[in-house]
Amino acid sequence: GQKGTGKWTGINSLDLGIPVTLISEAVYARCLSALKDERLEASSALSGPRPKYKGNAKTLVTDLRSALLASKLVSYAQGFMLMREAAREYGWNLDFGKIAFLWRAGCIIRSAFLDKITDAFARNPGLPNLLLDDYFNRIIRKCQGAWRRVVIAAVRLGIPLPAISAALSFYDGYRSARLPANLIQAQRDYFGAHTYERVDRPRGEFFHTQWMVE
Repeated sequence: GQKGTGKWTGINSLDLGIPVTLISEAVYARCLSALKDERLEASSALSGPRPKYKGNAKTLVTDLRSALLASKLVSYAQGFMLMREAAREYGWNLDFGKIAFLWRAGCIIRSAFLDKITDAFARNPGLPNLLLDDYFNRIIRKCQGAWRRVVIAAVRLGIPLPAISAALSFYDGYRSARLPANLIQAQRDYFGAHTYERVDRPRGEFFHTQWMVE
């Protein structure tokens, strides 16, 4: 089994309903890595592309740096989302700028851009997400092309990138005004009469449909 901050953070994120996907994927990657005997058997039984990159290696390394930077920013953004929701849930008065400042002094999650995180919350203490800060938004814009190229290359080569691809999926989901997950609620109404909201009606107005009419 798993133990430590990764497990605890994953559990807490589910309890609070905050998508801390990168830490969860990192923990699951460790779980998958531990299945050594099964993976050895699967490596000869399951088909897929063989990793052999034919592009420019220097360009790929540069793209990887940008993809890693963008993914790290998403991970920090998710962490602060979790703390903000925890503050609401438990009645904590958290100063996120000071938290980022404290992390610089030898914490295991210290980073070169913690000063920039402190600055972001100094500019806007009510900032709902680090990705919405102008400075971090510019970084994401600059890295986005490389980020997508890395994920595309990994998919084509059959190389798992659980955290980097999860970061990009979160980013695309977070910037979407409407998500395909809306359909799930209709499915829940079909099998359990859970009701659903409609995009053409005001929020808070619920509907139920008799999906199977004989």
